[in-house]
Parts: sequence; structure tokens; C-alpha cells
Amino acid sequence: MSATANPSIRTLTTPAERDCPVTRRTTTLLGLIAAVLTVAAGLVLPATSAAALPAWPNLVKGQWGPIVTTAQYLLRHHGQDISADADFGGGTEAAAKAFQSANGLGSDGQIGSNTWGKLIVTVQRGSNGEAVKALQVELNRYGHGLTVDGDFGGNTDTAVRAFQTSRGLDANGQVGPLTWQTLVGDFPGYPSGYSLPLNRGALPRSEYDDPHHDYPAIDLPVQSVPAYAVVAGTASRIDEPSGCGYGVNIDVGSVRYTYCHFSAISISNGQQVSAGQRIGTTGNTGNSTGPHLHVHIKVSGVRRCPQKFMIALYDGAVPPPVSSLPTTGCFY
Repeated sequence: MSATANPSIRTLTTPAERDCPVTRRTTTLLGLIAAVLTVAAGLVLPATSAAALPAWPNLVKGQWGPIVTTAQYLLRHHGQDISADADFGGGTEAAAKAFQSANGLGSDGQIGSNTWGKLIVTVQRGSNGEAVKALQVELNRYGHGLTVDGDFGGNTDTAVRAFQTSRGLDANGQVGPLTWQTLVGDFPGYPSGYSLPLNRGALPRSEYDDPHHDYPAIDLPVQSVPAYAVVAGTASRIDEPSGCGYGVNIDVGSVRYTYCHFSAISISNGQQVSAGQRIGTTGNTGNSTGPHLHVHIKVSGVRRCPQKFMIALYDGAVPPPVSSLPTTGCFY
């Protein structure tokens, strides 16, 4: 008995059949359906994919700031005995080299993409320790105001989910590679040659727009935190018990940037400082009614309102020329 082909199953075996208009239309329709399904699938993907992630920063000896603190806490998590002091000095460089050597990386002491990838660890609610401190420092750079205590509790969980939502990540509260890289790499930097006088997470933006009490200046309500040079220049120490207290002047030609009420000064007279270099610690010395950092700017001896200058720096924009800053409208 010969086999009979199943008439319901056909293969296209001849050119005429393959080129049949009905077949072409069917094939085209199936292709369109597949394309629509592919696009639809893409629409439900998280907004932040691996291809869209910001680049890891490259940290080297001599840098400072909270991003350095983050790296230091992560190095501490991996057993390196260093201080988390925001200063990428010799101790941090040596710790980075030791970590790199232990993890099969090139031991150059710089913390770049390969080193970050090995440093980060997944943390979530209930985690605790140095890696959680690193996370809390990062979240505070975005204004979350967390206590850096290494305890991944409710407040940290809420901050993580808010950050993930704002960046199009899965808001599951778990901090894995995608969230770490977005946190560390996505923060707006300062324009070249400038820095805020405080860590960006120390105060909300609104504090940099507040008027002064009686002349062009600004008072920033902080206590015992690092203060940084807003620009590069020649620094000199101030010691006026009845006025500025301990403070620092930074001179750039005819422009002088003055900081007052420090508890400690970190520079020497005549020292050349760079933008972002730590120059002291805020306090309550001199003619002060409470802990704060006082900053004013003089151009050829005339005080200028610093608020627009500070707001631009907070926003990561190039500030206006100091000579264009107003002399009125920023005090009461």
C-alpha cells in the first residue's frame, strides 16, 4: 500500500507556489505581526538598559568628595583598613592597588569601570555594614538626607525605591549592578574649574538661594562638615575672633571669595588651592549666633550677591561671571 500525503500539510516546493501573491501577502502579514510583537515587548522594558547606563567615574589620587567616600566604604567592605574621609590620598591608593591585585585586575590604584564592577555588592533591606554606608552616601548626593549608619532599614529602602523610579529602573528596593552604576555614574558634576563650597548633599538647593541678613552674602546652616574652594586661587587664613572667626580668603585677581566661622582651617597662607580642594571645616567661631558657613564674594572690593553663582553650581551649570552678579536684592 502506498503512502498518501496528508492534504492539510503542504510545503512550497515550486517557484510558482513560492511567488504566489496570496503566499506573499500571508508572509508579509506574519512579518508585520512579528514586528508589532517585538516593538510591544520593547515597550515594557525598563527605561534604563545596560546600553543606556552612565559611565563609571574614574577616581585617581588627589580627588575628593562623597564619590571618594563611596569607594572607600566599598574598599572597607572588602577588608581594606582605610578611613572613609572623602580624600583620595596615598592610603586609598594603596588600598585600591591591594584590592585590584587580589581580584586579578591591573594594579594601577585608579578606580575605574573594572574596579567598580568588582567593588559593588548587592544589598537590600536587612543588609548592614560598609557597603550600605556607601549606598547611603550615594543616595545623599541626590538629596535624600539619610543617616550614614550602615543599616538598610525603612528610610534607606524608601530612598532606593524613589531613586529607582526616577531613573526608570525596577523599583524593587534591591541595589544591584544596574542601580549601583546609575547611582555612581549619573550624578551631575560641577563645570570644569568650579565647585560648591559644601558637599552637594549637605543642603537642599533652596538654601543656596536664601537672602543674607544685612549685606550681599550667604549663610549656609551646617555644622562640622568639610568646606571646599569654589575656584582655584591663592588662599590665606583669617583669624578674627570678633568678626569672621576662623576663615579663609581665596584671591583670583581682583576677586576675593571669603569663608567665615570655621572650626578648623586646612590650608596655609599663600597656598595655591584648586577648585574642590578642602580648605577647612565649618563651625561657629567669631561673630556667629549658630553653626553655619558664611560666604561672600567681592569684586574690586565691592560685595556681590553670590546666590545666582551658587545655584548655578548646584545645578551643574557654568556660573555667571562674578562681575555680573548684583549688589542688591539678596539681603534684608
